[in-house]
Amino acid sequence: QVQLVESGGGLVQPGGSLKLSCTTAGTIYRINEGGWYRQAPGKQRELVATITSGRRTNYTDSVKGRFTIFRDDAKTTVYLQMSSLKPEDTALYYCAARRPRPGTTTEFPFPMEEYNYWGQGTQVTVSS
Repeated sequence: QVQLVESGGGLVQPGGSLKLSCTTAGTIYRINEGGWYRQAPGKQRELVATITSGRRTNYTDSVKGRFTIFRDDAKTTVYLQMSSLKPEDTALYYCAARRPRPGTTTEFPFPMEEYNYWGQGTQVTVSS
């Protein structure tokens, strides 16, 4: 069952901007800990940014200063504002949500393996 739905991807020129959205779509009603990951052809899936229910954020070094992750007050949507896009940002971007089992004591930033709900991805292509 699809739990999350991404939108906002597309083709953009280098230096341009895109805003991605991730919304609950299945049995998930809230995104307490959400995040964005991406995977380019021939590469491993990698962290882009994550955010907690308290709006703590974490970014991979390559996007710091260019991307911003934020959320709505209802915790039903997580956004990724991407600016100064580069060709190397081209990838399939996935939204993820973390719903830890009771008793989990992992500290933020949480490992990717603990994000157990995923969207189907939205393609971001940066090219002239």
